[in-house]
Amino acid sequence: MSKRNPEYDFKWCPGCGDFGVRRAIEFAMIDRLENTDLPIENNVVVAGIGCSGNLVHLLEGQQPYGIHGIHGRSLPIAFGVKMANPELNVIVVAGDGDFLSIGGEHIGPQAARNLNICAVVMDNGVYGLTKGQSSPTSKSGAITSSTPFGKIEAQADPLQLYLTHGATFVASGFSGQPRELAQLITRGMNHPGFAMVHVQSPCTTYNDFFMEMKGDAKNGIAPLVQPIPEEHDASNIDAAFELIQKPGVPIGVIYEDSNVATLDQKVVDMRSKARVRDAEALLGDFEF
Repeated sequence: MSKRNPEYDFKWCPGCGDFGVRRAIEFAMIDRLENTDLPIENNVVVAGIGCSGNLVHLLEGQQPYGIHGIHGRSLPIAFGVKMANPELNVIVVAGDGDFLSIGGEHIGPQAARNLNICAVVMDNGVYGLTKGQSSPTSKSGAITSSTPFGKIEAQADPLQLYLTHGATFVASGFSGQPRELAQLITRGMNHPGFAMVHVQSPCTTYNDFFMEMKGDAKNGIAPLVQPIPEEHDASNIDAAFELIQKPGVPIGVIYEDSNVATLDQKVVDMRSKARVRDAEALLGDFEF
């Protein structure tokens, strides 16, 4: 990133969409620091394994805490961090490969708990770090290094998955629009509950679909990214499901429900109902 911080240089291919995501998270983090006056150490960035893991260190100078965990287990680690200290702002950064494959089993439980974190998922439709194998979001029939005769599985639909599992905040963004993406991430961090920000982040080496997303008017290519209409009611779950069935990639907040109690709120309520006994009372239960 700089001569002052060579140890934090990002090892991404030129043009990688994750550069835009990194910039968006940086914008969102700076905005949070300015609006809350909380120290940078109040933020924790949890990553799994993959290209997205480079985002555990974001800023020059003081750094948020960064945890580079294991493949597919970013959510359980974030769960532990948040329960240990609910006052921390916990952000998960992950790729479609680890988050939606081996990590897919953790989405439902955390959504059911309404864990108060924000997860930013970079979707490039391929396992980029390990040389281009097909991922859950690769198109059916895709020719990759692991599917030389075409992918036989159906393409996963992450937005439908998040809504179905009950995430209380679901947004969709594009790495080529870092300013707009930063606003979505900021809203996700401020949301009281399980926030999912799914980002289309093209891999320039193994699955470059940037032109499809951005469009090319000169060559008659219409952009897939489409801003969500202003009249969309993000509080209506039926409207959210209807929106994601439309062609293209919606950009904006798809669904938001801030009226569901978060896990840490539920824990506080549960503790208030528990009978508290001191050590002497507990020892009195034993007969000597």
